[in-house]
Amino acid sequence: MYRAGRGKRAIARWLAAGTALSLTAAHAFAQSPEAAPVLSSREVMALSAFCGILAATVLSTLWFMRLRGRTEAENQRLALELENHRERIANLKALNAERNRRIVFWEGPEAAPEFLGALPEEAGAPEDEHAFLAFADWLSPGSSKQIETAIAALRRKAKAFEMLAEARNGYVLEVVGGTTGGRAHVRFGALESIRAELAELRVEHKHTKAVLARFETLFDAIDMPCWQRDGDGALTWVNRAYVEAAEGETRERTLHENRMLLGAAVQEKLDEAVRAGARFDGRQPVVTGGNRTFYELSEVASGDGSAGIARDVSALQSVENALEQTLESHADTLNHLNTAVAIFDASRRLTFYNQAFEKLWKLDMGFLESHPDNGELFERLRADGKLPEPHQWREWKDKALSVYRAVEPYSDLWYLPSGETLSVFASAHPRGGTTWVFENHTEQVALKTRYNTLVKVQGETIDHLSEGVAVFGPDGRLKLSNPAFLALWRIADRDAAPGTHIRALIETCADDPGASDGWKLFARMITSFDDERVSRQGRLDLASGLVLDYAVTPLPNAQTMLTFVNKTDSVKVERALTEKNDALRKAEELKNAFLEHVSHELRTPLTSIMGFAELLKAPETGALTSRQSNYVDHIANSSSVLMTIVNDMIDLKSADAGILQLELDRMSIDDLIDSVADDISSRLQESGVTLEITAPPKLGDITADFQRLKQVLLKILGNAVKYAPRGSIIALSCWREKDDFVFTVTDNGPGIADDALESVFTRFESGGRQAQYAGAGLGLAIVESFVALHNGRVFIDSEPGAGTTVSCRIPDAAAGRGAEIIAAE
Repeated sequence: MYRAGRGKRAIARWLAAGTALSLTAAHAFAQSPEAAPVLSSREVMALSAFCGILAATVLSTLWFMRLRGRTEAENQRLALELENHRERIANLKALNAERNRRIVFWEGPEAAPEFLGALPEEAGAPEDEHAFLAFADWLSPGSSKQIETAIAALRRKAKAFEMLAEARNGYVLEVVGGTTGGRAHVRFGALESIRAELAELRVEHKHTKAVLARFETLFDAIDMPCWQRDGDGALTWVNRAYVEAAEGETRERTLHENRMLLGAAVQEKLDEAVRAGARFDGRQPVVTGGNRTFYELSEVASGDGSAGIARDVSALQSVENALEQTLESHADTLNHLNTAVAIFDASRRLTFYNQAFEKLWKLDMGFLESHPDNGELFERLRADGKLPEPHQWREWKDKALSVYRAVEPYSDLWYLPSGETLSVFASAHPRGGTTWVFENHTEQVALKTRYNTLVKVQGETIDHLSEGVAVFGPDGRLKLSNPAFLALWRIADRDAAPGTHIRALIETCADDPGASDGWKLFARMITSFDDERVSRQGRLDLASGLVLDYAVTPLPNAQTMLTFVNKTDSVKVERALTEKNDALRKAEELKNAFLEHVSHELRTPLTSIMGFAELLKAPETGALTSRQSNYVDHIANSSSVLMTIVNDMIDLKSADAGILQLELDRMSIDDLIDSVADDISSRLQESGVTLEITAPPKLGDITADFQRLKQVLLKILGNAVKYAPRGSIIALSCWREKDDFVFTVTDNGPGIADDALESVFTRFESGGRQAQYAGAGLGLAIVESFVALHNGRVFIDSEPGAGTTVSCRIPDAAAGRGAEIIAAE
């Protein structure tokens, strides 16, 4: 545009010049006198115009020729410049296609970056322009920070730089930054092989020095002695902790003196391991600063030397010693537990078991000491028939062993084939392993079963009681009640639901004054805050005619039980019985008075009759005929029988009144048997019956009343003689059972019927048997009373037609076992 405008202005100048020239010529011709006659003014004007046109044409031609030359020169220059630009574009395209460098341009501080070229794939640089500028994502942290700082300084202050950058994959790049024509550019280039290797070595050396410096700083900061030794065993580097532990002055002096931390014996072990190229690990005591310190030593051979570290584990050693003592104490404690405990390590091997575990599973010691695997232990117990047999044994076993991998503990109930119930709990240790606890819940399960059964039985029992029962809580609300309670108080089920307050029951029973007063009393006792809760019994006379006996009984947990018994019929019967009892008491008093009077009145004449009979039989009185002698004997015998009856009545009356006292003394049982045999012999002869005594040679002594026991034996034997047929044998068997004296009397009499056995000890009852001699029926009653006074027992075993056996057990009063025998039998 600039050049074209300038050409038009030149043409205008040339045309103006030609016109001016023609006009000048015309004017000249017009003023020339010589020419005036030849040309007219019009001709002159035409000629001037022609000349101007000719001059303009010549000038235009000359200008166009000059302009053409300039245009050709400009075209040549532009063609050359175009060729240069094309060559530059080709070079830039070649540069952009090259994979060993990438250039970033910024036209200005705020301009967007432009990119040329690319880096090799092994450099790990992203192709995306935005991702490429995120240096922290693909360069190492140190390199990315350095480049970002350098680029910022380049763009702000035009500060050039040159550095090596390391990619995250370890690839090394050369980074050069500078400015050209006011533009900032940064070139990322891949190095040639030798330069790349050199750069990598520099980077690696730099990293190695940095790492070494960091490690030396770290080792100087820790309180564990660290050292390095060369192939000859001499120290080449130590940290501060080593210098202090070895009691050296400085690091340099410690290295110069080659001051060893360990004793000669321990150092020799380390040297042997290093010479063998092995690693030494061990805990050794070392004396430092006059104190005995335990170090955990580790030294490894590396190249032509070795490096080691010593960790002070004195505190750990003390803790381990204390832990060992604690574990021993815990093991001793666990061995005294009744709960079976087994501990398995991380490899599932048995490491500990207590005595209860051994007793529970009854496994041989050799198997347990072999540290069996947990699964192997289960298989052994299963083979011995000591574990449950589920349908899916493998799944059951895997579930139990899953505790090693589970976060939550394992718990289950095992019902063993032996009938035992085990509560099994297993918990995994944080560092591996598991503790198994086997608690025998057989008794608890049985107790729970019995408890549940008891609760159900008690519930059914309460529901079927004829007494009304209601239980209230400390808040006065009804906990439970039975149907009898509702029936007695005529309360509907909905009005006595659990949770009903006692005030509601008071309102329900408000129509009956007696009931209302009673319920108010119950409410005070149930909701009272008294420290001492007492029971209370009483009777309520209701307006309906019911007579209820109540009892207020405190229960645990501040609960209270009310019981009501319908005594309406009982009260009526009680009144009738009271009247009858008064009559019977009066009759009993009359009977006792009569017996006492008769006994007293009979003893005196009987004593006189017996005395006169003896006097008549005495030779001094005179000779009697045989008939008279028989009469006198009959009188004496009858008087003796009557005296025995009277004495029996007196003894029974004394026993009933509780005034009969035994004369306890140490007595010989053998003497007792002999005395009884002598006294009964005459009666045996009269009845034609034989007494057969079976007893050990010595029956020993016993503390008892000799006369009362003799009386018991004579009564039983006399009773047997009375019913035994002539020619039969009565068997008396005596023996000792511990401290007790036991004897039995057996006859071959008619026996006693089953319906009469219950009344044989009743006074004035003969058991329905026919006897050779009549009796008053007091013999066995006397026997029962005297045996009971000795805290003994008497039994009768009889079968009609097969005879009767009477057994007595007399405890030794000195042993104090009478009450125990009665309770046991």
